Amino acid sequence: MIGEGTKSTNQRHHNFVQEKVEVGFFTDPTVCIGCKACEVACKEWNHVPDDGFTWSGNSYDNTGHLGASTWRHVMFLEQDRQKGNQIVGSHLLADGDGEDPFRWVFLSDVCKHCEEAGCLEACPTGSIVRTEVGSVLVQNDVCNGCGYCVVSCPFGVIDRRPEPLPDAGGAFKCTFCYDRQKSGLVPACAKVCPTESIVFGRLDDLRARGAERVQHLQQSGYSDAQLYDPTETSVRGIHAFFLILGEPQAYGLPPKPQIPTIYLKSAWTSAFATAIASIIATLLAFAFFS
Repeated sequence: MIGEGTKSTNQRHHNFVQEKVEVGFFTDPTVCIGCKACEVACKEWNHVPDDGFTWSGNSYDNTGHLGASTWRHVMFLEQDRQKGNQIVGSHLLADGDGEDPFRWVFLSDVCKHCEEAGCLEACPTGSIVRTEVGSVLVQNDVCNGCGYCVVSCPFGVIDRRPEPLPDAGGAFKCTFCYDRQKSGLVPACAKVCPTESIVFGRLDDLRARGAERVQHLQQSGYSDAQLYDPTETSVRGIHAFFLILGEPQAYGLPPKPQIPTIYLKSAWTSAFATAIASIIATLLAFAFFS
């Protein structure tokens, strides 16, 4: 049996908002079956419009990436690598004796709800706020569509919705189903996940669970299993973190994400130095030609 059934935090009412408890998502692709139930539940509950039914030709991944109208994205990753203790044979069409490792990895991507959020710091209208549970929420009725948040997100998650979709021009991303959480309900994506690849709960509990899962997988032959939770960068950790097989770049995740505001100090220092140099040059010019 996969998951914890009725004992899972995905299936229980909670009071996290009222108790101001930090919560998160822990996503484990090793038990994801690529069913896309999370994508569908997210769109249905949040009334997220469709963003096209174009057949990309890239396996069954028809969304490609997160965006204003894709708040959950199940990526289909093909790799020429061995998965755990997988028995590697020859999958070549032509006759061949060599080994041909191959593995599928499915990962449900989502907004990371950063501990230090670039989008929140860049927002000039206050439409992006930090909630009681630590998530980052965009208030569409306050957003003016400036787009500063779009360029400030190190993960490329948030975006403006184009015409002719509803509320075009505004910025949108995952809300962590804040409306559901206020009523003691679990976010829609975690609620419907049949294998509990997405687990919702207290952030500290999930981090302990993730570390334990990585250890178990490594002992079972998944030597490249690791947690993606960049606590050592200016992002200072994320509320939606992942177990990954291999390197972050394969999943479109930056190895060391940084929020743009860390460069403010050096930028102001450079501007100040330039101003001083200009003043000195001007004074010298007056002294030389006078």
